[in-house]
Amino acid sequence: MTRPEEAQSTLRVALGERSYPIHIGPGLLGDPQRLRPHLAGRQVMVVTNETVAPLYLERLKAGLGDDLTVRELVLPDGEATKTLASVERIWDALLEAGFNRRCTLVALGGGVIGDMVGFAAACYQRGVAFVQVPTTLLSQVDSSVGGKTGVNHPRGKNMIGAFWQPRAVLIDTDTLSTLPARELSAGLAEVIKYGLIRDADFLAWLEANMPALQGLEVVALARAIERSCSLKAEIVAEDETEQGVRALLNLGHTFGHAIETHQGYGCWLHGEAVGAGMLMAAELSRRLGWLSEADVARTRAILEDAGLPLAAPVEMGVEDFVSIMRLDKKNLDERLRLILLTRLGEACVHDETPPDTLAALLEAFPRR
Repeated sequence: MTRPEEAQSTLRVALGERSYPIHIGPGLLGDPQRLRPHLAGRQVMVVTNETVAPLYLERLKAGLGDDLTVRELVLPDGEATKTLASVERIWDALLEAGFNRRCTLVALGGGVIGDMVGFAAACYQRGVAFVQVPTTLLSQVDSSVGGKTGVNHPRGKNMIGAFWQPRAVLIDTDTLSTLPARELSAGLAEVIKYGLIRDADFLAWLEANMPALQGLEVVALARAIERSCSLKAEIVAEDETEQGVRALLNLGHTFGHAIETHQGYGCWLHGEAVGAGMLMAAELSRRLGWLSEADVARTRAILEDAGLPLAAPVEMGVEDFVSIMRLDKKNLDERLRLILLTRLGEACVHDETPPDTLAALLEAFPRR
């Protein structure tokens, strides 16, 4: 039987003086030795949501100790709340508490909370410290690492934001025990992404271990989270502000963000939309001559095993996709830039997709 400490590990995001650790393992949430060293001062604002607060807020606060000034803010849950109005509530709470530049914000929750708290921290008094405590698989393997923060705009996802790195990321794998199956599948989409873009051996491991991951087996989850975070940390250290290789982390996201924007934020989970988007990217890569039919079938199979959708919304036509995709942040000089696969385990940024080829893919892709 695996002891909890055997499933614990620490990675580091190497960004010079702004480097920070990623602690991974069970039972970390209430451990003061993991969180307290990363506080900027004695003022702490814990921001969470109505779903996570009853589960983990008191445990986290107990780990902070009694000698700090701790305030809490509980926001509504859901992607639809990822707005400037919610961030203003964080600023209001900080000002009401009289928090200064040495305060620390703690983001306890999924990607929505993490992105908003990070953005609030980036702007409050021109920048204060924050710590990520992600409680969903998707936020643990993706959004909590790398310093992308922000909110949605009605015309595009994550269009308002800033790069602002946390002081630490604390990933307690025990929080996944309360994660709904749909949220777990959404997180697995981002895990699969890392195998598709950068590590074919990891992709093969995921194929073999998908039942263990779906069954929330501690060792398998710790391995998947650690490898995903390790790959992201490597990429972020190489390209912090997405001027080059970091764009590869957006495999499936241009298609996926179009789905989320068109359908309304929260109707599709982010990982669900990315899963469908990755299958679109794989099929487009095949149409461009880079992947084989067997490669696309293999991509489809692992996404299906993860419980992810394999079709786009029936309401979305070709022009719906293209009009939203034209607003993607990666686009340069009005050229649509897509992340595609040159082979399984290797990706590229491609801005020369013939419009007719893209339209043919979108027209033929299954709808549900």
